[in-house]
Amino acid sequence: MFDVPIAFVTFNRPDSARATFQCIQRLQPRTLFLISDGPRADRDGEAERVAQTRQVTDQIDWDCDVTRIYADDNLGCGRRISSGITQALQSVERLIVMEDDCVADASFFPFCQSVLDRYADDERVMAVSGNNFQQGRRRGDASYYFSKYPHCWGWATWRRAWQQFDLGIPDWPAFRDAGGLRSVCSSQREIQYWTEIFDKVHQGQSQSWAFPWTLATWMNHGLTVLPQVNLVRNTGFGEDATHTRKSNSTSNLPTCSIDQIQHPGWIVQDVDADQFTDNLVFSGTGGHGPLKRMERGFRKLRKSIRSKLS
Repeated sequence: MFDVPIAFVTFNRPDSARATFQCIQRLQPRTLFLISDGPRADRDGEAERVAQTRQVTDQIDWDCDVTRIYADDNLGCGRRISSGITQALQSVERLIVMEDDCVADASFFPFCQSVLDRYADDERVMAVSGNNFQQGRRRGDASYYFSKYPHCWGWATWRRAWQQFDLGIPDWPAFRDAGGLRSVCSSQREIQYWTEIFDKVHQGQSQSWAFPWTLATWMNHGLTVLPQVNLVRNTGFGEDATHTRKSNSTSNLPTCSIDQIQHPGWIVQDVDADQFTDNLVFSGTGGHGPLKRMERGFRKLRKSIRSKLS
């Protein structure tokens, strides 16, 4: 039996939910929260797919305290997941969160447990993630390093940290106007990238809960523990995904194991690692930032010119 409570988040993909739930079944957690959004009224067949996905967890054959946090109507990704996590953390102090498109190596769960135990009362650390996007680069000699990025494809946190979360990010304009991102970001390009994102979130133009969570950690000088190897694979890239519709350098990454956990001797952000991640995933040419958008714009322009000339 596994002592750390787990939240399993599902929606409308029974096959991917089944693969993730198999990891949880093998672990047999003592406490399990099942979080599910309701179907969208304008999507044919979605009510049936949501019901099929929920049925994946009907057969829990071990001694387990189960709480089902099911929405009758569709709340949207941001509201459903964040409110489900909030409800779960009202009754437990710490929580591992697994979405239905994330498949974890078996060592991910004891890794989270060890980190959650070690930093339970250290407010500098706000989360632990199973994701590593360093493409084989080691960052230090320990089993993990500290990052400003709270990657959330298989992750964990404490109630004390999640209390800083607010989906509507009401304090963002004041933080933005005071130049708060200058203490977090390494370049003007990165500041511009995140300003555009947080502006959209604040204006209600985003369904993401992960962006508000990122801002919550930054506004509280929080760090996230990231493993030296990738422990969780995201299998959810595709046309039926909510956010991850196109494959990229982070999709379907292979997983490795961490057998013996070696803790670092100090708690400090690895700036080089985060700059690498920014360039690969976020504001740089490998991510979705201004340079990447400019490249896509040039490609569309060339395609349009060719079509007119042909």
